Amino acid sequence: MTFVPVIPESYNHVLAEFESLDPLLSALRLDSARLKCTSIAVSRKWLALGSSGGGLNLIQKEGWKHRLFLSHREGAISQVACCLHDDDYVAVATSQGLVVVWELNQERRGKPERIYVSSEHKGRKVTALCWDTAILRVFIGDHMGKVSAIKLNTSKQAKASAAFVMFPVQTITTVDSCVVQLDYLDGRLLISSLTRCFLCDTEREKFWKIGNKERDGEYGACFFPGRCSAGQQPLIYCARPGSRMWEVNFDGEVISTHQFKKLLSSPPLPVINLRSEPQYDHTVGSSQSLSFPKLLHLSEHCVLTWTERGIYIFLPQNVQVLLWSEVKDIQDVAVCKNELFCLNLNGKVSHLSLLSVERCVERLLRKGLWNLAAQTCCLFQNSIIASRGRKTLTIDKLEHLKSQLDLTTYGDLISQLEELILKFEPLDSACSSRRSSISSHESFSILDSGIYRIINSRRGSQSDEDSCSLHSQTLSEDERLKEFTSHQEEDQPDQCCGSHGNEDNVSHASVMFETDKNETFLPFGIPLSFRSPSPLVSLQAVKESVSSFVRKTTEKIGTLHTSPDLKVRPEPKSDEQSCEEDVGPVTCPKEENTEGKEEVTSQPPEEDKFQELKMATAEAMTKLQDPLVLFEPQSLRMVLQEWLSQLEKTFAMKDFSGISDTDNSSMESNQGMLLLDESKKGILDEEDEKEKRDSLGNEETVDQAACESVNSLRESLDDDIFQVCSPCSIADSLQKDLAEVTTLCLELNVLNSEIKSASRHVDHTLQQCSPEILACQFLKKYFFLLDLKRAKESIKLSYTNSPCVWDTFIEGLKEMASSNPTYIKMEEGDLPTRLKLLDDLVSFDSPLLIAYATRLYEKFGESALRSLIRFYPSILPSDVMQLCHHHPAQFLAYLDSLVKSRPEDQRPFFLESLLQPESLRLDWLLLAVSHDAPPSTSTMDDEGDPRPHSHLFSWGYSQLILHLIKLPADFTTKEKVTDICRSHGFWPGYLILCLELGRRREAFTNIVYLNDMSLMEGDNGWIPETVEEWKLLLHLVQNKSTKPAPQKSPNGNFSDGPSPINVENVALLLAKAMGPDRAWSLLQECGLTLELSERFTRTCDILRIAEKRQRALIQSMLEKCDRFLWSQQA
Repeated sequence: MTFVPVIPESYNHVLAEFESLDPLLSALRLDSARLKCTSIAVSRKWLALGSSGGGLNLIQKEGWKHRLFLSHREGAISQVACCLHDDDYVAVATSQGLVVVWELNQERRGKPERIYVSSEHKGRKVTALCWDTAILRVFIGDHMGKVSAIKLNTSKQAKASAAFVMFPVQTITTVDSCVVQLDYLDGRLLISSLTRCFLCDTEREKFWKIGNKERDGEYGACFFPGRCSAGQQPLIYCARPGSRMWEVNFDGEVISTHQFKKLLSSPPLPVINLRSEPQYDHTVGSSQSLSFPKLLHLSEHCVLTWTERGIYIFLPQNVQVLLWSEVKDIQDVAVCKNELFCLNLNGKVSHLSLLSVERCVERLLRKGLWNLAAQTCCLFQNSIIASRGRKTLTIDKLEHLKSQLDLTTYGDLISQLEELILKFEPLDSACSSRRSSISSHESFSILDSGIYRIINSRRGSQSDEDSCSLHSQTLSEDERLKEFTSHQEEDQPDQCCGSHGNEDNVSHASVMFETDKNETFLPFGIPLSFRSPSPLVSLQAVKESVSSFVRKTTEKIGTLHTSPDLKVRPEPKSDEQSCEEDVGPVTCPKEENTEGKEEVTSQPPEEDKFQELKMATAEAMTKLQDPLVLFEPQSLRMVLQEWLSQLEKTFAMKDFSGISDTDNSSMESNQGMLLLDESKKGILDEEDEKEKRDSLGNEETVDQAACESVNSLRESLDDDIFQVCSPCSIADSLQKDLAEVTTLCLELNVLNSEIKSASRHVDHTLQQCSPEILACQFLKKYFFLLDLKRAKESIKLSYTNSPCVWDTFIEGLKEMASSNPTYIKMEEGDLPTRLKLLDDLVSFDSPLLIAYATRLYEKFGESALRSLIRFYPSILPSDVMQLCHHHPAQFLAYLDSLVKSRPEDQRPFFLESLLQPESLRLDWLLLAVSHDAPPSTSTMDDEGDPRPHSHLFSWGYSQLILHLIKLPADFTTKEKVTDICRSHGFWPGYLILCLELGRRREAFTNIVYLNDMSLMEGDNGWIPETVEEWKLLLHLVQNKSTKPAPQKSPNGNFSDGPSPINVENVALLLAKAMGPDRAWSLLQECGLTLELSERFTRTCDILRIAEKRQRALIQSMLEKCDRFLWSQQA
């Protein structure tokens, strides 16, 4: 492999395409020759795609979910515009010149409705649409130069009287030529025509011509908003011939002319994508004299335009070219923040992002694209070294990247990476010394001024003033967190145009600290649903959460010696029991005495015992607040293990043996298990999961003595009793803190402080070989302390391959629900009766719902699973997958029923929402192609090639398989899906994936094996597109004819099957596609003319006659039209 060239230091931004939208277009059926995308628009929420068939597809950008389809009978969609200040409105122009304004009614969850149809431009071609930035008003321009406006009234009264009161339509002006582009800002409308630009004050109805010199052609213009904080006035940029731009003030006066002709002589930068390796040519080209058809304001300081050759991004205020890249055949571009959506002339849509080089490399690392990330680093190494990229793209990351590359394949690339690492300068020593001076028992905060504020974590040393300052610190963190979450880290290009980036939100020292700590201990991409997309946001959120616990524990210590006599709230009646997530804990269900309830006073807690536990909990909370502990896996585990030892000591059963049974009612009414908000989930480090995997792997290699101890432990585990309720009374405030830390121990696999063998020595082998046994013991001992919702998610994530842990958790839920009258009632009756009871008496938010569902499944089997679709999303497919882990075919039946319960057009997007994490796609696909499927001997021969007509076999879950195949995914996942389909003989899906991945040669080879001409006919048929593909197909068919005759078709009779693929049938298809004369010459070149029969000759003669008649008819029609036009002119 040759060395990667180096791009000059001045280029520090790049266009990147991280995902392909081709699967989305395919799902929307916008990739055929009959129906394709004709217009595009984008807003904060929507991607709008207009089609040649008159349909408008609105796709939600978050997750690429197809939400709405708006149909128009007025013709194809020519223009689309989304209202930027209100995502509920969209304007559409059709080929007939009609403009339709839609209100989507998303907030009220109603159906979209047309609120106005304008015929002001009927019979004309609408060339531009633009929304007002403040009110609901749409500006329209056409090819005759007419500009009008529709002012909308969305009040209920106006809608009710829409049949009697017309919306006002105002003609703004009529310019001298076709309207090329419209733009609006702060009461000013900018109109760009073929000859000049006009500025219109829509409030005072005044017009100005911009400049004195005219032009001839399509040239765009756009507003350039000023920064309100700096008091800058907006500017206007107008395209001029010869790669020039006018800079115009907000009053329409030309300030200066910017010339970019010579600057564009630099070579183009590559577009980073997954389909090809980035290439860069150092050769400096000639100056480019271009005309810019449209100008778009991009990000904060950039202006974007495009030509038939590529995309150009300028920094007009600095008269610089940020970058230009070769992207050919662009029809239109829509932008939102730093995102570009490009519509090509062939109807394809591509999604590009403008990013700084270091941000681009970070995203590639998170996606695991090591080769592409390394090539990008080497290409832009000058920029990475010179800029502040090394603060986010650290040496540790580059070292990790280098370790992921194969030395034999990427030797030169690795050597270039090593040179890049050597050129990195050390970080600021002053900042490092400040961080190193912070001791392990102290935490700190960083003020907006950059000052480090040290907070002593020792208990009892914090004064009231410190508490107040800590509170104010948390408030400032809240404000910063809101600021971060409003703009995702990847949505804004870092230092786009070179002055301001993401560091505006926090101080320089803060950014450096967050980067150092996060990037050292956090992996590049952990597929956890509760992990924040930004490490900086994660740290702020965790610090906020832990700070709140410190304040609470400080208050508890102050009230530790108060009177222990607590009034107990009476337990609610059976028909009033519900899960109150937001108010209080769920009481542990026990048998109730409904005849005469008396107010019960709890027994005084054992002060000394809980004094130690409270102090240990407060100390653990304080340590967890320190980022140096929180993001250090070993330190974090040591803190939790030390706290767990105190918990084990406190809740040892022998210490509570003296509690009488008569006190159970007072205890159980005082015990609750807090269901915390799922957003406050713990951080699962990559190292913890690695340890878990290592311990699971070591289970197979442990010695016989350890295995015997495991077996004995299993036997003892079966005899353990669930501790569903606390053995003594605990204050609610302490219960909440205990639930938080106990659940964190389960999530981080800190399950025991030590494990002693019979000789009372620590048995490390046992600890390593049986993590699932430890988890089961932990669940049984501390079930009364767990946050059940978080515990369930943690078990599904960490113990997927250990069913015994899930079974133990479910047994605990059953034990908790066993005394509930609802549980007793559900033991009787048929399935519909029990489901009705479940609907009426159990809240869908209750963590016990899965226990009732398990009981139904044990009683009624697969029929009960299919009925659980009514409880979605309270019961998720991941829950059902654990529920029937012994019978995966039953899970498939549930999943298939769940998907089919949605409307057909919503099924792909609904299924995509269920795939969390993304790895479930391959697991579910393997299940679907392995069950209720034809035998592999019927679909493949001994060499693994398709058997004839084997694509016609029926598959039990074919619809589910096709949905999984067609969902959008990255290139690597698509390749894995393709391999699964091929290895299991699902040929319909395999051919679809070959089309997506561009494997046309493989597709034609397998089509010939399948021996079905219908695969190459019709609208969706595979027809060769080039002469080389026709030659390949003829060669494959010729080789096939020499092999033995194929098997019978799936219906048992070969003669009744589809038309076979032979030389004559392919030749006929060739004649229809290319014409009989060209087809004959190609067949002669391949030496196949001797294998053709008289049928081919007759068909070719008929085709020739049809072509002659068609040409004669066309000539006759043209002559008639010519005579008619001359007669009209006379």
